[in-house]
Amino acid sequence: MKIALLGYGRMGKEIEKHAKKRNHKISFILDKQFQEGEINDSDVAINFSIPEAAVSNIKLALEKNIPVVSGTTGWLDDFDSIISFCQKKKGAFLYASNFSIGVNLFFKINQHLAKLMKPYETEYNTYLKEIHHTNKIDAPSGTAITLAEEILKYYDYKEWSLQKKDDNILHISSVRKDKIPGTHKVSYFSNVDEISIKHKAFNRDGFAFGAVIAAEWILNKKGVFSMKDVLNIT
Repeated sequence: MKIALLGYGRMGKEIEKHAKKRNHKISFILDKQFQEGEINDSDVAINFSIPEAAVSNIKLALEKNIPVVSGTTGWLDDFDSIISFCQKKKGAFLYASNFSIGVNLFFKINQHLAKLMKPYETEYNTYLKEIHHTNKIDAPSGTAITLAEEILKYYDYKEWSLQKKDDNILHISSVRKDKIPGTHKVSYFSNVDEISIKHKAFNRDGFAFGAVIAAEWILNKKGVFSMKDVLNIT
């Protein structure tokens, strides 16, 4: 399989390493500072660009009928327009806030726990914390937003926020520390106890491997997908 890399930062380089391990070829690289190869030679595109370049990168591939797997976060205000564009082009697009298999299982655990806690929401408040390396631009992380949005389906919070405004707001704490690939913790706490679940990444390998698996999966498909489809998580 020939892969176009849209964005060639740390994640782009990790994806290149895992793609080659699985005998794939990098046919095109697009970064803000350089371009290499021909996108028309690609079977699939993987986008891990900066947020400002995500929309144009995704459209570039979809215009050429190349399936796109995107893991860039911080651009989701334009998500609906990209979905419409993909459907108009009869293309294939897969977005995930996190491609790690472990994190996607963590999403399911979070969903189930939120459902279990629903009858006790007057006794338990919820709190999210995410920790990432200092080079991560957006806050909170896309993974934290995904976790929060799932909780909001069950708990009667008005919204999530980085600021602790009042008890009707689901608070997300974002911390930036050097060399932290990504840690996410969801806590339910009352006056008598605390229930917590946590996912801690040790490196970027899980994210990169998952992105390559998603690229293999989306080949020759049409439509809009997520990692739930790739991993068959219902």
